[in-house]
Amino acid sequence: MRSNITVKIVGGPRKCNSFLLGVVFASVTWTVIIILYSRLVKESNLNSGRLSPQPSSLMVVHEFLPKDAHNKGNVEGEDKHQKMLAQLQPKKLENEIGMVRSLEEQRIRDQGYKNHAFNTLVSHKLGYHREIPDTRNALCADQKYPDELPSASIVICFFNEDLHTLLRSVHSVIDRSPKKLIHEIILVDDNSNLDNIHHEIEAYCKVHLPIVMVVKTPRREGLIRARMFGAKKASGDVLVFLDSHIEVNRDWLQPLLARIQEDPKSVVTPIIDIINADTFQYTPSPLVRGGFNWGLHFKWENVPQWNLENAADFVKPIKSPTMAGGLFAMKREYFEELGAYDSGMNIWGGENLELSFRVWMCGGHLEIMPCSRVGHVFRRRRPYGAPDGEDTMTRNSLRVAHVWMDDYKDYFFKVRPDARHLSYGDISLRLKLRENLQCKSFDWYLKNVYPELSLPSSEKESNRLKNKWQALDPGGKKKFQPWHARQRNYISQYQIRLTGSNLCVQSEKDVKTKGSYLNLQPCLRVKSQVFYFRLKW
Repeated sequence: MRSNITVKIVGGPRKCNSFLLGVVFASVTWTVIIILYSRLVKESNLNSGRLSPQPSSLMVVHEFLPKDAHNKGNVEGEDKHQKMLAQLQPKKLENEIGMVRSLEEQRIRDQGYKNHAFNTLVSHKLGYHREIPDTRNALCADQKYPDELPSASIVICFFNEDLHTLLRSVHSVIDRSPKKLIHEIILVDDNSNLDNIHHEIEAYCKVHLPIVMVVKTPRREGLIRARMFGAKKASGDVLVFLDSHIEVNRDWLQPLLARIQEDPKSVVTPIIDIINADTFQYTPSPLVRGGFNWGLHFKWENVPQWNLENAADFVKPIKSPTMAGGLFAMKREYFEELGAYDSGMNIWGGENLELSFRVWMCGGHLEIMPCSRVGHVFRRRRPYGAPDGEDTMTRNSLRVAHVWMDDYKDYFFKVRPDARHLSYGDISLRLKLRENLQCKSFDWYLKNVYPELSLPSSEKESNRLKNKWQALDPGGKKKFQPWHARQRNYISQYQIRLTGSNLCVQSEKDVKTKGSYLNLQPCLRVKSQVFYFRLKW
């Protein structure tokens, strides 16, 4: 079967010719463009090779300009541009050592918090030596000390301490102390039962730290009796007791020894700086002194204003009613003469107040040396207690009250009526010691050493504050000022705002009320949201 197909050309020969000419024109045009582009790219590459090997398009625009086109405005603009780009780049974390990168590192961190109550992962990565900020008053650098000072026996007691943290404590003492002043360093292992720490520290010191003597108590004694154990091993002129998780600061030892040389009955302490238990960041502490409340708990409090009237006062010894107890120095012979520690106290707690009362009431004095600073890891909890679960703080406080507080112990029992009939052991030897030393009464202590401690029976808070002020200023030279209205050297003020919000920290109560809770409220310029920076010398 045949099929006839007819093709009809519409438009004729003239339109077909026009189509062919268009195709030829387009081909020629593209060929020319490709040739020109190839030459331009070749020239551009040659110029780039001469001017800069960097392929950055941000820089090419400037590199093709003549040199005289880079005027001052161009340069400044480019600098700002580069600074902006740098700010946009991801920043390196300052505390990358705290980042957990493996299951093993997570185990180290978690086990550290469990056993030691601080971040052992960070502590391990810091190593045994690190730089810390010099937190002393600027005037301390100008202080001069005698060339000949007493020798020091450094006594550090530990129980189940983290090895790296303990060794960094020891190395900081060696690194930042004049060699001739350290007679010996005594590490007292209070019968640790965690891992193999005693043999590890003993082996390390034998090879690397021959000046260190490592001893071990035959059984768990607790901090108090372990310190007595270490003190009996010492032979230096001065005993310097330190905790096992500290780092001493620059020239920390000379102020302590110089003061004891000047007055052998001085018991002296450094300012205790703060080492964060999570990050191990070292930060300065303000100049404060020790006190206590009628529950016989130690507390920090501000130094009376008239003790710090000029710049020089900030580097002079500051009398303190009590001490924290972890870090202090005293002449070794005086420590023994004064009765060392109360060996009837168990494990930990109250020994700092007992020694503080005894020093003041029996002829000595307790002072803070502002030019001596030692950092201490402040933990949120004590990771261990008495082996038998005893409340050693209460037992030891009872011994303090019955030996040293005379009739004022009744105020302790008003706060702690539950403790009145608890056992506290035999105190006959301590009472005999007080008699032999011819110590003064606790009433004398309150009137002459700590007159600002108010009695719980004060009628009104306003009268309490007024009595406190009058006791500190018996001559009436200074006008009474409530704490919230006292004149202070404020240098600036600020608010604390929650990032990415319009909420600021605000005191729940008015500014006259101490101990108010803080909460978040819309930011307003009101007194309850304003905080102040105070001038510190």
